[in-house]
Amino acid sequence: MRSHHLVIRTTTEDDWEAVRTLRLEMLRDTPLAYGETLEHALRVDEAAWRLRGARGTTPGQTSIVAIDGDRWVGHMGGYIPDAATGPLLVGVYVAPEYRGDAAGVSRLLLDAVERWAMDYADTLRLEVHEDNPRARRFYEKLGFTLTGRSREYELEPGGLELEMIKPLR
Repeated sequence: MRSHHLVIRTTTEDDWEAVRTLRLEMLRDTPLAYGETLEHALRVDEAAWRLRGARGTTPGQTSIVAIDGDRWVGHMGGYIPDAATGPLLVGVYVAPEYRGDAAGVSRLLLDAVERWAMDYADTLRLEVHEDNPRARRFYEKLGFTLTGRSREYELEPGGLELEMIKPLR
């Protein structure tokens, strides 16, 4: 049951167990979306999960979660792959029962990532798999547009990652 008493906050190293649980849920829900396989994530050790949790407090990175009571219901992250391209939105996930929700989980998470990204650039980028039209429509509703650039998706089944961008100012 959704309480709509959402907490939106960055993750810390101490959140590693909840970060792991949510990441495994993300990979089970949408395997194409994260550039990591469930099999790989299941082998990641505690030290690496602690590093993933610490992304919320690491300069040049962010990891933001939505928490409803004890349940982690969403995540969005960001990092700066290089100065030329600026901030990249990654790890986007909202639990199925919170998608399209009046509580606005996705909007609240994106607002937090955008605030972080504005310290680095005037735009926020993301990549979405060509075979994930639901995600593409979701991003378009949030103001992202396709740039026409793409790259090969590195995992099975292959295909293309399509770049989308959103102005922040």
